[in-house]
Parts: sequence; structure tokens; C-alpha cells
Amino acid sequence: MRLDRIRKGRVSAQANPASASAEHIAFLKRVKRHNRFIIAIQLAILVIFFALWEILARTGAINSFIFSSPSRVLETLLRLYSSGELFRHIGVTMLETVLGFTIGTAVGTLFAVLLWWSPTLERVLDPYMVVLNALPKIALGPILIVWVGSGMEAIVVMALLVSTIVTVITVLTGFNDISGEKQLLMKTLGATRLQTFLKVVLPASVPTLIGALKLSVGMSWVGVIVGEYLVSKAGLGYLIVYGGQVFKLDLVMASIVVLCALAAIMYYAVAIWERSILKKRGER
Repeated sequence: MRLDRIRKGRVSAQANPASASAEHIAFLKRVKRHNRFIIAIQLAILVIFFALWEILARTGAINSFIFSSPSRVLETLLRLYSSGELFRHIGVTMLETVLGFTIGTAVGTLFAVLLWWSPTLERVLDPYMVVLNALPKIALGPILIVWVGSGMEAIVVMALLVSTIVTVITVLTGFNDISGEKQLLMKTLGATRLQTFLKVVLPASVPTLIGALKLSVGMSWVGVIVGEYLVSKAGLGYLIVYGGQVFKLDLVMASIVVLCALAAIMYYAVAIWERSILKKRGER
């Protein structure tokens, strides 16, 4: 809707540059004000959540031993930072996540291209992809440990299992949603399968590819944490498991807060990259 209004503003600006340009500038200012308002509301919700959490813990409305509190979480993070453990565990989890995300996205996208290229292969493998997507990946944990060992390799493979299948299904659906008329026109004009893919399917699928990246970010984090639950000697998932075992719930909550922050940073990095691409394509 907003994109349509901006385009209409551009058209009116071409018809009547003097008056329409002022209207267009005013519209853009309103959009910026609205965006700032959204960001302010988001920050306010976050501040209210932590403030309410702290107040309830201090007044005894909730058990601070079980639910912890922002002040206790902060103390735990400072203690981990002072001992040098905080960034060591963050670094391990980030490395595993980036590896799982990068490899999973690349492999998933290439496999989706292969399935689009061969509709017969897609029909053959479709039920298997559905089963693999529905299968709880944690059930494969013991097998992975036997196959690839109990180190970082098993955790990265777990992240790959979680993110790759989702990427394949998402990207392939985007490829198949591209208008068949455009592809038929290219075929009528004598274009090869490769030319059709590069000139029609791939450019039209850029929003889908970016959406798959966003989805893969979250799934990679899920896979890494599941893997660290099963087998790890370091990482945020290890801290969560260890904290739960020794009833250090402040450590558990601190690790979860750090996880949320890192996942958000990684997601918004992809979102910023998306805006830059769409801007270059003239869609923003």
C-alpha cells in the first residue's frame, strides 16, 4: 500500500512538478514520523517489560529465584564478562550459527534451483522433503554424534538439518509461484532454461530469497541451540543446560537474554541488507 502511494506521488510529481513535489515531500515526512513512532513504541514495550519484571521480582509478586530479575541477569552478565567467559561462549555459538546459516542457505538455494530445473526430480523428492521437514531434528542427535563426533561438527550439522530443508521449501515455492506466462513467453522466444531462470525467475524471486534468509536466521539459531543442548562444552546453549542442572536460573535467563539480542542483531542485519537491495531495484 505504501509503495503504491509513493509511486502515485512520483507520477503526480511528473505531471505537476511544483505542487506535487511539495506534496510528495510532505508525504515522505509523514512516513518518517510514522516509522519513528513505531520504533519508539517498540522501545517503550521493551523498557516496560524489563521494568515490570524487576518490580514484580523486588516486590515478591514473582519468585526471583525461579524467574530471576533484570538486575540479577545484569550481575550475572558482568560476572561472566569479568571472568572472560561471556565472549568465549558468545563466540562459539556465533561461529556455529554463522556456519550453519551460510552453508544451509547456500546448499538449500542450490538444491531448490536443481528441483526447479527438473520438475520430475521435484515430484520424486517432494514427499521426502515433507517428511524431513516434519521430523523432529533432535531425534537425530544421537546418530549425528556417532557419525560426525561430539564436537562442533555435530552442532553445525544439526543447524544445517534445521535450516536447509526450510530454505529449500521456501525458495522452491517462490520459484514455482513465478508466472507461467512469462516463462512460456521466454520459451516461445527461443530462450534456454538457463536464460529463463536468469532473466525471469531469479530477478522476480529476490523478495522470496530474502524472506528465506530471514527464516533461515531463526532456524539456524534453533539448530545450534538444540545441538548445544545435546553435545557441547561451550556456548550459550551449554550455559543454559548447565545453569538448569545446578539451579543457577540467573545464568539461564542471562543466556536467554543474550541469545535474543544476538538473534535480533542477525535478523536486522539481513533486514538492512534487504532494504538496500530493494532500494537499488527501485522498490523502496
